[in-house]
Amino acid sequence: MHWEIRGLEKLSFRERQAVMLKESGHSSEDIAKILNISLNSVSTLLARAKTKGYQVIGIIQDHEFGIIGSSAEDD
Repeated sequence: MHWEIRGLEKLSFRERQAVMLKESGHSSEDIAKILNISLNSVSTLLARAKTKGYQVIGIIQDHEFGIIGSSAEDD
């Protein structure tokens, strides 16, 4: 599975950074350290990004279900 984040073009550069780190599993504390900003700034960036309506979409490939190469004739 891979992830796609839709609506990133609506976000500022700094909002994108915060969102990408958050969606990669980093805590707000980690994000603050990585971006060298305060925890309050992280909260603000993520809140603003959320209001702009980005979406995280999980894309699951056929082979991840074990169905690649199968067909109705195999049944």
